[in-house]
Amino acid sequence: MSKTYLAADFGGGSGRIIAGTLRRGADGVTLEMEEVYRFSNRQVRLGDYLHWDFPALYADMIEGLHRAARKGYDIVSVGIDTWGVDFGLIDSLGMLTGNPVCYRDTHTDHMPEEFFATVDPTAHYAEAGIQVLSINTLFRLLAMKKANDPKLYIAHHLLFMPDLFSYYLTGVANNEYTIASTSELLDARTRDWNRRLIAELGLPEKIFGPIVMPGTVRGTLLPHVAEQTGLPESVKVVAVGSHDTQSAVFACGGNYSTDRSAFLSSGTWSLFGVELTEPILTEEASKADFTNEGGVGGTINFLQNITGLWILQRLVDEWHREGLETDYSRLTAMAEEAADTALIDVDHPCFQKPEGMAGTITRYCTEAGLTPPRTQGEYMRCVCRSLAARYKRAVDQLNTLLPHPVEKLRIIGGGSNNKLLNRLTAEATGLEVIAGPAEATAIGNILTQALADGTISSKSEITSVIEK
Repeated sequence: MSKTYLAADFGGGSGRIIAGTLRRGADGVTLEMEEVYRFSNRQVRLGDYLHWDFPALYADMIEGLHRAARKGYDIVSVGIDTWGVDFGLIDSLGMLTGNPVCYRDTHTDHMPEEFFATVDPTAHYAEAGIQVLSINTLFRLLAMKKANDPKLYIAHHLLFMPDLFSYYLTGVANNEYTIASTSELLDARTRDWNRRLIAELGLPEKIFGPIVMPGTVRGTLLPHVAEQTGLPESVKVVAVGSHDTQSAVFACGGNYSTDRSAFLSSGTWSLFGVELTEPILTEEASKADFTNEGGVGGTINFLQNITGLWILQRLVDEWHREGLETDYSRLTAMAEEAADTALIDVDHPCFQKPEGMAGTITRYCTEAGLTPPRTQGEYMRCVCRSLAARYKRAVDQLNTLLPHPVEKLRIIGGGSNNKLLNRLTAEATGLEVIAGPAEATAIGNILTQALADGTISSKSEITSVIEK
């Protein structure tokens, strides 16, 4: 027996179509993965707003599905995951009202202060359980309302990025639970929209659609999509952990309840936390900037959003433009030999939207009376040491909120390949660090589809696939 599932995995810098084939043999189930197509993603400034180029991303997804069809796989379904919070609005004709605005756009910068001028933060957290970030969907919608943006009032559906891709594949409009949980508009206990809050904010209630859980079949391919891709119309589109972090966490081999392990999804963002059955909605959790995001199986991933490899990625981009070294293995070797310089606060706002990352780090250090890095190796070492120090602080904060301290840290995602960062993290936290899988997001996406299809029937069977 062999069946293939396609994961459409969209990140802030690139997207991929990955084919995952499950084969059942005498020794159990194995998973083979192939990257069928990779394409770039970019932010586009139009006027005063920073957008995602959704039509280009959708066209690339279609091209990836077409390439998969040509390879002759026995394709059962497609699952889509992306970053969180961003969305598109669909009008009465089924048309996108405008390209989705990127979370790095600045129009929401001061919206949390305006919101909490009239809303009690403790009471709000006790319902939403979400870390207050200006990028959250709640504040984008409030910024649109404040600007009297007509797109908000002609919309019939608010669709988060994975929902939007799914809609144009199937014609079915709904909202997947894990991605909706990033909005700050769900009730963390009920796992559904906070309709009272939505009404009090004067947001159009009709745009918030049915919440569907990972594993739900959203629909099958529309005829014109089947024609474009060469896939049968019977191919299903399945809701997975469509917030990429949640698909990645689903691929972890352990969790807090079984082995006291925490996870660190290491990419552009670092998502650090534990998988729980119920949210933690205390004032202490709020003050520590923990968030209760929805996970696969209706779980709660209690985590912190930490700036991750973003700083390194921007440095490498600058070095590429300057004709300097950009190979990560060589940069890591340089960092191993470099001297220790300053530790920086990786979450400081100055690093989120810098004009130049190296110059921003130098100014930060100079203004703080710290020794700034000067060589590429020193920059690399500075950022990795600073991330490790930030992870230690996160571990210490988390342990004050749990009945038992965590004992292991499972680092997943692309950042798990950074051996220097892994070692520094183990030294800083004192935890056993288990690295991998690097392709956790795609694995979690594919296995959720396989579970929905019945190819895999239990969590234990899924774990055996991951371990192989």
